Amino acid sequence: MPAVFSFVEEESEHVSRFLGIPMTIWQIANLVLFLAVLIYFVAKPMAAAFRKRQVEIEERRRQADRQRADAERLTMEIRERAARLDVEIAEIRRQGIAEGESARTALSARAKEEAEQVLRRAAEEIERRLAAAKSELAAAAADHTVSAAAETVSREITDEDRRRLLNESVSRLKASR
Repeated sequence: MPAVFSFVEEESEHVSRFLGIPMTIWQIANLVLFLAVLIYFVAKPMAAAFRKRQVEIEERRRQADRQRADAERLTMEIRERAARLDVEIAEIRRQGIAEGESARTALSARAKEEAEQVLRRAAEEIERRLAAAKSELAAAAADHTVSAAAETVSREITDEDRRRLLNESVSRLKASR
């Protein structure tokens, strides 16, 4: 066993040095080199990726702020439009009521005027028919009077009265010539 220990010791001395430099320095150099490679190939890309991610997040935040501002602006515009629409609806109702009243008044006036025209035409028609009836009645009365007079005259006139009337008529005709 002592030989094994001596071999391990010899080997450990031999292993503890490489190219004349103690192994601990080699291990430290190896660790530093490993860390440098790790930093160069992993840390820098990770830092760049984190920076890129941070920039993306910041851009998304700014975009969200813009969208929120746009949404608030649109909300205000919609509220203003709704308020204007309420005012416009009230104005349209008021105008509709006013126009309805004026149309009702105009229709009422026109109806009265037409009623007056109908009454005037009816009165004129009544007057015309009354005049025609009076004229017809007068003509009928005259015809009846003439018939009655002719009947009376024919009963009461004698031949001598007829000759005398004929002579008087002839003499009037000669005098008028």
